Amino acid sequence: MGKQFINFNGNILPSDQQIFSVNNRGFRYGDGLFESMRYMNGVLKFPDLHIDRVQKGMKVLKLDNSSYIDSWFLREKVDELARRNKTGPDARFRLTVFRDTEGLYSPVSNKMAYVLESQKMEDNQYTFNKKGLIIDVYDELTKPVNILANLKTCNSLVYVLAGIFKNQNALDEVMILNQHGFLCESMSSNVFVVYDRKLYTPSLNEGCIGGVMRQVVMRLAKENGIELIEAQVNPDILNEADEVFITNAARGIQWVMGYNNKRYFNEVSKFLSEKLNLL
Repeated sequence: MGKQFINFNGNILPSDQQIFSVNNRGFRYGDGLFESMRYMNGVLKFPDLHIDRVQKGMKVLKLDNSSYIDSWFLREKVDELARRNKTGPDARFRLTVFRDTEGLYSPVSNKMAYVLESQKMEDNQYTFNKKGLIIDVYDELTKPVNILANLKTCNSLVYVLAGIFKNQNALDEVMILNQHGFLCESMSSNVFVVYDRKLYTPSLNEGCIGGVMRQVVMRLAKENGIELIEAQVNPDILNEADEVFITNAARGIQWVMGYNNKRYFNEVSKFLSEKLNLL
C-alpha cells in the first residue's frame, strides 16, 4: 500500500504527519466524538443517518457550526480521500470532531475541528460471518446512563477495558451492562436478541449507542413483519434466547454462536443480513 493521507480541517496531509500538540483537548479530556462509516461500491452508506447523529452529538457537546458538517460535505470529503488513498470502491472511514481551543476544563471557545481517516476493505457487501461469535458479559465496569450515553464520544475507556477483558479470555466479543445491571450494548456494536419469536434490543434510555446500523436493522425488521421491542433487557435472557446478534456500521450484522454453554441459531440474523445487502 502506498503513502496514506488524512483530511485535517479540509487539508489533505500525510497520515504520519504530526497535527496535534500535547494541549489537544481530545487527547487531554476526550473532548470530542467520532463516527465510523462504510464506503461500499464507491458510495457512502447511510450518510444522512450518520450526519444526523454527528450534528446531534455536536449540539450536546456544545460545539460550534454543527450545520457545517452536512451530508453533502461528508460525501465530498469521503470521495476525495478515497481517491487520494486509492482505497478502491470499498473502505471504512472514521470522522473525528473535537473542540479545538485552549483552556483547562473550561474551554476558551467552542470552535470545532475534524479529522477524516480511511481504511481499505476487501468486501463489496456486508459479509455475514460464517463462524458465529463466542461472547461473555463484561461486568467489571458498567456504563453510565446519561445524556452522553447515546453518543460515540472520544472518552471510550469502558470499551477499552472491555476489549482487554475480551483478549484475556479469548473471546470474540463482550456484552456491556449499564449502571443498573441491564444489557446495554457490546464492546463495538448494538445488541439484538431473538426470544419467543420477538426481536428485542435495549432502548436508548438504557444508555446504548444510538447506532446507525441499529436504526437500519430496526427499520428492516418492521418492514418484514418481525415484531421489534425496544426495552430494558435483563442479561439473563442470554441463557434463554433463540438468537443473539450484534450490529455496527462497518460490518453490518454479525451473529453470535455461543454464551457459556448456550448455543444460538442464526435464522433471523441471516435473513436481515440478506435484506441489508439489498439496500
